Amino acid sequence: MRGGLPRSSRGPKPLRKRSWPRPRGGCRVQSNRTASEAATRRVQVVGVRDVLRRFGIAIAFLLLVVVLSTLSESFLTVSNILNIARQVSINAVIAAGMTFVILTGGIDLSVGSVLAYSGAIMAGLLSTGKPVVLSIIAGLALGAILGLVNGIVITKGKVQPFIATLGMLTIARGATLVYTDGRPITGLPDAFVWLGAGEVLRVPVPVIIMTLVFTASYLILTQTVLGRYVYAIGGNEEAARLSGVNVTFYKSLVYAISGLTSAISAVILTARLNSAQPTAGVAFELDAIAAVVLGGTTLAGGEGSIGGTLLGAFIIGVINNGLNLLNVNPFYQQVVKGLVILLAVLLDRRLR
Repeated sequence: MRGGLPRSSRGPKPLRKRSWPRPRGGCRVQSNRTASEAATRRVQVVGVRDVLRRFGIAIAFLLLVVVLSTLSESFLTVSNILNIARQVSINAVIAAGMTFVILTGGIDLSVGSVLAYSGAIMAGLLSTGKPVVLSIIAGLALGAILGLVNGIVITKGKVQPFIATLGMLTIARGATLVYTDGRPITGLPDAFVWLGAGEVLRVPVPVIIMTLVFTASYLILTQTVLGRYVYAIGGNEEAARLSGVNVTFYKSLVYAISGLTSAISAVILTARLNSAQPTAGVAFELDAIAAVVLGGTTLAGGEGSIGGTLLGAFIIGVINNGLNLLNVNPFYQQVVKGLVILLAVLLDRRLR
């Protein structure tokens, strides 16, 4: 009891805080599980997006066919399918060449006018009794030369593709009107007309020509140096140049290919109409670009496929054919087609 209360009267000892043992790894397990679930969800979303990006155009085409075949009994018949393929062939062949151009990051607005001029030259030669083969070669050569001029103006003249090909559109259309005097050229031989109206084993000749063009285009883009350089230039033109690619040569060649495919379409159209019309091919460039974009080729270049372009052309053809069978007003048909193209482009940008 020295100078204070006895020990027993000092009150209870203060409680000491007990440190409860922390669960080892419990929170970490919960966190890892949450992260794993989130990662799984992200993988699933990316997987769906990747599938839609790769096969979205094919899925859209199949859905379109199913809907139209349900609405019209005469849609999914052999005769109508062949009719669609025949109608699609002209735009599809132009779009094949347009695919090469857009893959390099360019654009070709002159394809419709090049088609008209090439067709007029062929018809003019044929109407004066020149051989069919020689007349066709002359028309094809003219188309390739006009396309090559586009390429040279763009690469050597440093002119934007939009402006250069817009100028060629006007020049070729004016030259067509001068050559034809604004009137159709008729009196074509049966051997030539067969290329647009004939059949081989019930398959229309234009469909066979379209198949050959797309087969050749596929092989060029996937199996040749030209195909690799086309994608390289579209992906990064400066990097391609620094790696030794002759960008000037290959871009000019690509525009020559576009002019050539326009001339091939001129053969089909002129033979099918049995005449060369001075107004042929007006606004064909819009349908060709639409087919390429619908097929998944980006306007920036470097990404796309020739198979997608073929599907894009068939989607446009199926829409036109289906709306005709349903007796939809032609003015509304243009609106529907424009909306489909716009939605397809917006969806493509979202998926990328």
